[in-house]
Amino acid sequence: MKNEHLKTRILHPDFLFLTPCISIKMKKILLLSGLFSAVFLQAQKTTTENYISSTDCLNEDCSKKTETVQYFDFLGRPRQVVSVKATPLGKDIVTPVVYDDLGRQTRTYLAVPQSSTSNGAVYPQTPGMVPFPVADATGIYSGEKTYTEKNLENSPLERVLQQKPIGNDWNGKAVVLGYDLNTAADHVKNYQVTVSWDPTEKLYKNELQYTPAEYAAGKLVKNTVTDEDGHKVVEFKDATGQTVLSRKVIDAVKNADTYYVYNDYKQLAYVIPPLASAAALNSSAVDNTCYQYKYDSKNRLVEKKLPGKGWEYMVYDRQNRLVASQDAVLGSTQNNFAAKGWMFSKYDEFGRVVYTGFFASTASRIDIQTTINTMSVNPGNNEKRNNTTPIIQNGESIYYTKNAFPTEGMTILSVNYYDTYPPLPSGITTPVSIMGKPVLKQPGQGTASVTTKSLLLASYIRNVEDNAWTKTYNYYDEKGRTIGSYAQNHLGGYTRTELDIDFAGVTRQSKAYHKRLASDPEKVITQTFTYDHQNRLLVHKHQVDTNPEEILVQNEYNELSQLKNKKLGGTTLSQPLQNINYTYNIRGWLTKINDPSHLNGKLFGYEMRYFNPVNPNIAPGRFTGNVTEIDWKNASEDVLKRYNYAYDGLGRLQDAVYSEPNATVPFNNNYNEHLTYDLNGNIKTLKRNAFPASGSTTSAQVDDLIYNYTGNRLTKVTENALNDTGYEGGNNTISYDLNGNMKDMLDKGIQSIQYNHLNLSNSYSMQQTNGLGQLLNSTVSYLYRADGTKLRKTYSSAPPRGSTTTRITDYLDGFQYSYTEGGGICLECRTESAYEQQAYKSASLVFPGTLTPEWKLDFVATAEGFYSFTENRYIYQYRDHLGNARVTFAKSSTGAPEIIDTNNYYPFGLNHISGAFSTSGFGSFYSYKYNGKELQETGMYDYGARMLMPDLGRWGAMDAMSEKYSAWSPYNYAVNNPVMVIDPDGNDISYSGEAAQQAFRAYVATMSTSSETSGGSSFTGFGRAFGEDPKPGFWGRVSNWWDRLFGRNKGADILTLTRGAEVSRVVEVGEPIRIAEFFSALEATSVAVGAVTLGAVLTPVMMKDPEYNWTRDLPLTVPVTTTADESEPGEMITLYRGVSSKAKGSMYFEASQGIAIPNGYRQVAATWGPHSDMEAHAGGDNLSIWTSWSTSKESARDFATGVAMYENGIPGIIISKQFKVGTVLPNPYNPQEAEWLVPGVVYGAKVEYVLPR
Repeated sequence: MKNEHLKTRILHPDFLFLTPCISIKMKKILLLSGLFSAVFLQAQKTTTENYISSTDCLNEDCSKKTETVQYFDFLGRPRQVVSVKATPLGKDIVTPVVYDDLGRQTRTYLAVPQSSTSNGAVYPQTPGMVPFPVADATGIYSGEKTYTEKNLENSPLERVLQQKPIGNDWNGKAVVLGYDLNTAADHVKNYQVTVSWDPTEKLYKNELQYTPAEYAAGKLVKNTVTDEDGHKVVEFKDATGQTVLSRKVIDAVKNADTYYVYNDYKQLAYVIPPLASAAALNSSAVDNTCYQYKYDSKNRLVEKKLPGKGWEYMVYDRQNRLVASQDAVLGSTQNNFAAKGWMFSKYDEFGRVVYTGFFASTASRIDIQTTINTMSVNPGNNEKRNNTTPIIQNGESIYYTKNAFPTEGMTILSVNYYDTYPPLPSGITTPVSIMGKPVLKQPGQGTASVTTKSLLLASYIRNVEDNAWTKTYNYYDEKGRTIGSYAQNHLGGYTRTELDIDFAGVTRQSKAYHKRLASDPEKVITQTFTYDHQNRLLVHKHQVDTNPEEILVQNEYNELSQLKNKKLGGTTLSQPLQNINYTYNIRGWLTKINDPSHLNGKLFGYEMRYFNPVNPNIAPGRFTGNVTEIDWKNASEDVLKRYNYAYDGLGRLQDAVYSEPNATVPFNNNYNEHLTYDLNGNIKTLKRNAFPASGSTTSAQVDDLIYNYTGNRLTKVTENALNDTGYEGGNNTISYDLNGNMKDMLDKGIQSIQYNHLNLSNSYSMQQTNGLGQLLNSTVSYLYRADGTKLRKTYSSAPPRGSTTTRITDYLDGFQYSYTEGGGICLECRTESAYEQQAYKSASLVFPGTLTPEWKLDFVATAEGFYSFTENRYIYQYRDHLGNARVTFAKSSTGAPEIIDTNNYYPFGLNHISGAFSTSGFGSFYSYKYNGKELQETGMYDYGARMLMPDLGRWGAMDAMSEKYSAWSPYNYAVNNPVMVIDPDGNDISYSGEAAQQAFRAYVATMSTSSETSGGSSFTGFGRAFGEDPKPGFWGRVSNWWDRLFGRNKGADILTLTRGAEVSRVVEVGEPIRIAEFFSALEATSVAVGAVTLGAVLTPVMMKDPEYNWTRDLPLTVPVTTTADESEPGEMITLYRGVSSKAKGSMYFEASQGIAIPNGYRQVAATWGPHSDMEAHAGGDNLSIWTSWSTSKESARDFATGVAMYENGIPGIIISKQFKVGTVLPNPYNPQEAEWLVPGVVYGAKVEYVLPR
């Protein structure tokens, strides 16, 4: 745990407090502050400046620490922040803060490393708006423009009109913001919905009118953002603040318009993506291309239909928790359970998911909902631990009751155990200590006040395709930090981990003990980590069993803490295998990995250019972070290669132009690609070149593809290139299942594809030609856990003559095993059609004869590649900014590095055809290539959630997050920008590299503006801070519960949430608090459900649904029958409050003292009085008894640094404090900020100063 020391010096405090109603209390605080400052007088940084010094101890004696000193001017505004000895060389970093003549912070400066340390003393700072307020003592910025600059409108609103980024090259490339009303020329369609109540299904039916009128001029608010490259995004909102149109301007004549259509109850009823909104709508078009939603009377989403999928249904219990869901495949018998049914989740009284699974049922949604609504036994629908009479399924004991719905017909797939461990299987014991640290005890074990109560202690996950389980047990230290685990795999072996973590929670050493089978010899992986004085990783060592310890990596940083140099491999620090240098531009964007023009003995070099390509006539420079040119060279080929990338107005890749700059004819176009798209981002055409055919000097066009669609579903690919390499062609029709998953790909010889209930492909049947021209029947099957983890792959090939050969690959906690049996012809021959054979080295025909079946441990993954058990050596990889494996190397028998594989890629991941330098290596580490993913025998890359087809540049299955990116096809890969964007697991995109991370939030906001309305509040865009759950109506479920609890438009009551105990008032100010009215509703709810579950709807609802972010710090252990006690940490909640340095009045100074004062207390006129209305507070009338806090520290950071007010680049303060649950309450009218309301004045909060990222 971190300890923080706070030192404060206040020279002129009196001006800061203008509110007489709190002056007496504040005087006391000031006296205490003065005393506190005097205690540390000997450590004062200066006697002429206001300052606050904060220290985070990184070890027990605080000899290793982070220290920050913030100086204030005589108006109480921050003027300089000094990070003491923060650079890798132990020098100070100084961030100046300046204001214009009107006191506005219109410039935000970069932190400036210094050439020494002043131990926290203030640095000379030039007043006013100057290029360098603080001297660039080390010359690290070399005369660059080191600040962002905002132009504000000349009005009290002070809205940003322009923002110029950091860097001289961006001087004329401002982001421009416009504020206006719509005009007739905008042609905004006004879609209407007719809504009616269906008494049978008990939901609101929405009927879209297909012929919309247009909004009259002046009816909508119009906000425009023009980025650095001149591309515009225009958003139109109605009078209620709901987004009705997000328009991305592609060019002068074409827009991509996404419409959001609401019914009379302000519920989101339809989302109409660009492809649909540009054409005439009908029922077929709506089903194929639009998003449709239906709600019940409690504003809960109960039915939805995504484009290309069948209808999905949701059922809730009386606590508004999602308890059952069904997609179209589960509603049929064509699923892995071979029965119609539903996925279910069961909860305990604290709203924690205890077990999930499938139950067979032909009942409809409304039938199940009615059953749950009318349950008289266990109306709260909760399960309880039962260690004496467990549920038995296929020999497995489940230590819970089965009193919640459903009670019969269950196939349990996952189980979670909290608070105490379940009865342990034979051979497993809970350790007393791990690496010298005591393991946290369970309740009742000893007298310790802190126990495992509320912690997740064990998780059991069943396999989907068989009945075996993986059982994982977690161990914690006495501070509640994870220090170990034991995972018993489905085969009976285990992986046991141990962590040695220091005072600050940083891992110093880790050990992993692993067996595939219980009878196997144990493998031990030991990793050791060394850090500098600010906990930057310096050295990472790796050891297998008792082998010599390998130095995986040595890191060196520049004075901005950017990785400057990385040394890979070796057993001594002075003799690494490779030395890799990294270079960045002023924006922090990676520009070089080594120098491809001069390798100088290095195995790989890579250079990225954004705005300054060598060939701007082919692809003009981009200032938004898009890469326009890449140079690379590997030592195997020793040829400098280049790609130029051109994009359209939506940032979609249009052209990849290949050249070899040092060649006699540089532009040989050998590996060009050209793409076009429809408005949803579905690829319409793709042209691809390859290395010249034998005897030719001209690049060969191997693909000229035309894609045919029904909605977003690819139904056929027409190949017009007269070339038998590249995409195979065949013009065959592609079919889909009810969930939008591709069922076959006859062009590639894939006869059928089957999926499990997680929409993961678990079986492929192929009929293809082998290297001898013979017809080869083969299959690929997969075994998954119910959480989607891949455990096994089985590849079988059966030639026309000879025996079947089977190769099995096991995936166990990073260890990969292989097994081969049979001896058919050509075990290592590559299937001709499923993947592009010409992209890899030619395989020799192999007649292995009869093979001896044997399981072999092949390799284990490391941070920099792999350790090969079969070769008994470490394998390293050069990876580019996307994580693509470019060069794979290892130490040779002579001790020198040797290249064992190289890869050159087309943009969407296909290896260069006829390059002949790459090894496909199915089942080995060689197969981990594009984005670091494993290439399959089908030619697809396995990302975890979906399989990518690199030759077609799209997925074969629907995007589970498609509602988040509704303007895009659910099958697109990386929003068609694979040069800048990756999809780490097939579920959601992520930007690659520092440049992309900086731009991520803004970029995604331009790609998709979703709008959701629940309970009268509207929120739009990417900026939802709570798990990014896209399902409309989710927060309606939260709001609905609180409506019943508090009643709308009523002053909220501040209560200790107890039943069967006297209700105590915590505070009474302003209007009388309605205790009787509130408790009546509370009592009715608690009698019905047995507990007021604060987190009831805020927990994972199904196996693959991640935990909502804002509940991670939310205690779920306060049943109604318990009175919160501060002595029990499980019943406390940590809240955060962000205050910007631009906050009005004295709020910022108060925050610097750990104080939060409600605005309602600041009123001078006693006749006003603060109110206690939560809804009014959320609506902007914050003259209340409340201050706003959050369970999300990131949300607080957004407010502290201005992000939440669209004013990036502002320093601020985050204060945090633990509160007793029941004295603070979540605001049901402002869930999008994870807002909790705290009554009265708060003192003694922890203070943390934060800088913009």
